[in-house]
Amino acid sequence: MTIIELVMTVAILGILASLVVPFTQMTVKRTRELELRRDLREIRTALDAYKKDYDDLVKIKSLNKSGYPESLDKLVEGEDFGGASPLKKKYLRRIPVDPFNRPAAGEKPQWGLRSYTDDPESTNWGGEDVFDVYSLSEDTAIDGTKYKDW
Repeated sequence: MTIIELVMTVAILGILASLVVPFTQMTVKRTRELELRRDLREIRTALDAYKKDYDDLVKIKSLNKSGYPESLDKLVEGEDFGGASPLKKKYLRRIPVDPFNRPAAGEKPQWGLRSYTDDPESTNWGGEDVFDVYSLSEDTAIDGTKYKDW
């Protein structure tokens, strides 16, 4: 093998490697986006189930209460609405982690929260209840939207 053949082989391998790296990065980003969509759907489904149980099981409703949980922790701890069964119903095993806003070791997952009375475009949580969640990431998705708008 001559030096020219060796240089050509290294050049071809370099070109192939430069094509594979962006493809791999895009695959990783797409996988994280799918995980974010799944986590948002999981939390939102749990919030809806909590609200439905509140509406169905609480006989005397408070005027200043929307029926949504006070925090995401309530979905994990469970709630006894005083229905036929005295057991606490849990809505999540754990709070999912935002793949674009991972907490440091030992910290709780962080999500942007919206209250039932908050303005839908606001990023300031009113603190009364958790009506909706969103990602705290300012990054842009593959489709050009912001993750925080999902």
